[in-house]
Amino acid sequence: MTGILDRLRELRAGDAPTHGGHVLAYVYDSGMPELDELADAAASLARPVNGLDPTVFPSIAAMERDVLGFVREALHGGRDVVGSVTSGGTESCLLAVKTARDLWRAEGGEGRPRLLAPATAHAAFQKAARMFDLEYDAVPCRPDGTVDAGDLIARMADDVALVVVSAPAYPSGALDPVRQVAAAAKARGIRCHADACFGGLVLPWWPDAPVWDFRVPGVTSISADLHKFGYAPKGVSVLMHRGRRQHRAQFFATTRWPGYPVVNPTLLGSKSASPLAAAWAIVQRLGDAGFAELTASMVRVARGIRAEVETIHGLTVMGDPVGPAIALIADTSAPPAERVDPHRLADQLAQHGWKIQHQPGFVQADGSKLPRSAHLTLTPVLERNLRDFRRALAAASDAVRGRGPADGRLLAGAVRMLGYSADRVPGPEASWRLLRIAGAGSVKPDQPMATLMALIEELPAPVAEALLTELLARFSEPR
Repeated sequence: MTGILDRLRELRAGDAPTHGGHVLAYVYDSGMPELDELADAAASLARPVNGLDPTVFPSIAAMERDVLGFVREALHGGRDVVGSVTSGGTESCLLAVKTARDLWRAEGGEGRPRLLAPATAHAAFQKAARMFDLEYDAVPCRPDGTVDAGDLIARMADDVALVVVSAPAYPSGALDPVRQVAAAAKARGIRCHADACFGGLVLPWWPDAPVWDFRVPGVTSISADLHKFGYAPKGVSVLMHRGRRQHRAQFFATTRWPGYPVVNPTLLGSKSASPLAAAWAIVQRLGDAGFAELTASMVRVARGIRAEVETIHGLTVMGDPVGPAIALIADTSAPPAERVDPHRLADQLAQHGWKIQHQPGFVQADGSKLPRSAHLTLTPVLERNLRDFRRALAAASDAVRGRGPADGRLLAGAVRMLGYSADRVPGPEASWRLLRIAGAGSVKPDQPMATLMALIEELPAPVAEALLTELLARFSEPR
């Protein structure tokens, strides 16, 4: 047994660090080791429990009641707001869309419904549209990542089953115009989902954040992840609905088979109770005051990083983010020879021991483009190392200033010469060969990504998606 655990420790040693704030994406470190210890202990106690049936394991229902009650209060929901604990933000988003589609049909909707969202809405909504057969209607955003409420409202019609707004949008950190969009949706009888998977357990305590939650009458559902700024282990989220009828439409139930009656509030049947138990324990420990204190730390981090960026020539913050996400972009007011490319910056920061997330430039449906950027998820623990990060950010910027963005046009041209296009995508072997030519055919945690991102920007989306699918699939193929 010791050898098995030693092997796991050896494997884990190759991972990016999950604590300390050096990875500014994917992980959410409160900086409080006691929370990790509490979560581990609670998860262990609940490990044998099957979350499928709270009538057999009533601890499930008790913990869900407490967690949902806390989130409902944080989101200013009344007694008519009810919900479910899910396995993560993607499941919460999927269920929000599935519920709205089913109710749209029940209320007389005919044909194929439409899912209306800003272009910066999380990709989980595209997945939901594909899975549940809705047309995905992405509304172009401004170059700073904000969306005009009027542009969303103008596309509302009887075929819209759901309109989505983000609080905030992950790519830019912008808080969408929830009040205006939700009010227009309500007037037209359209459901409005506020996706707060990222900010739902931060924005309630963020100073001067616009009102966006259940205080807005037209908001009919909200998703919020406890495995993000609830500091719980993956994966646990909540989906809250305004009204029991809407919530019950989320369920799957059947007695039409010879086995036990099946009633599933979420997509999963059998599921681990450990993430729920960990989230429940953390909520019990922190309470309103604890979340407020951790959020205040992130506010100071956000202000410190923005202040540092203001001193870095050639680099700027995208728009005016609200909450714990910041996107960095090249300052186009500076001459090209003095700009800091965000993807070069991200690669260089990795050499200093810090990982931020590359985001390719994105061409929207109307032909306008959102700039390439680098995403930073801010966590409370980063406050302890903020001085070191600011120094690294400045040094990395100095090192890459004036270096032009990676150019993917040559590689993209070769791909097109081979006949691949939006209508003809490469298969697994061809995709792997193309990835190796692009220098992305190996698994290295510190591998530079600027060239791959540039290639993604140049390729037709179906081709880029085929390459990325192959890259990820190869990671876990048995050797």
